Amino acid sequence: MAKLLSGKMESEINLNDPRLCAILDGTINLFYEFGIRNLNMDDISRQLKISKKTLYQYAKSKEDLIEKLFYYDDMKFEKRISEIRLDKLNAIDVLIQVSIIVSGQMGKFDAKLKFEMKKYYETVFHNFMVKKQAHIFEQISNNIKQGISEGLYRDNLNTGLVAGLYVRNLVEMHNKDFCIVENITFDQIFEAMFENHIRAVSTTEGIKYFEKRKSEISQLNKNNN
Repeated sequence: MAKLLSGKMESEINLNDPRLCAILDGTINLFYEFGIRNLNMDDISRQLKISKKTLYQYAKSKEDLIEKLFYYDDMKFEKRISEIRLDKLNAIDVLIQVSIIVSGQMGKFDAKLKFEMKKYYETVFHNFMVKKQAHIFEQISNNIKQGISEGLYRDNLNTGLVAGLYVRNLVEMHNKDFCIVENITFDQIFEAMFENHIRAVSTTEGIKYFEKRKSEISQLNKNNN
């Protein structure tokens, strides 16, 4: 599975460094509470009860800190994926597991944070999202190929087109305008989107297997949120 991180960024973010993880986790929580624009590096260090010197040891600027937050989140994503024995699962089970994790990750970007990222840190946000979507696209493309080889997906699928549409839905389903129906929960949207995708790409054998697993998807989704 290809990685999103560059070698330089990967070397700067060590998930085994408890102080760095505490700083990044704490900063994420502060951004959710106060917004991004309202906090400078002094505010962040004060709220986290660390010295500015310590904060600047890990991030040379606020923009650098934000970039590290994106990649930190992706490293945690990779860690969660690595904990799943993908080599022991068929394509449908892999898609269930990966889709729930990706969807939960994308759902953490609420409307306010997205707006501030796009307006004040457009380059960082754009570069990350382009790489992130390309990364997910590669995983979904591989999943389609796996499903075809296992006889679970139809062999006449346009892999690039199907993967691209699925990635778009995974990324965009958290936007408030994604579904025009009122009083629909995100879990309902996710389950409907996933089922529509599976039924569209699967062979008769694949649909039969999905029917066996369908009742578990809702619980898996709740456990990962």
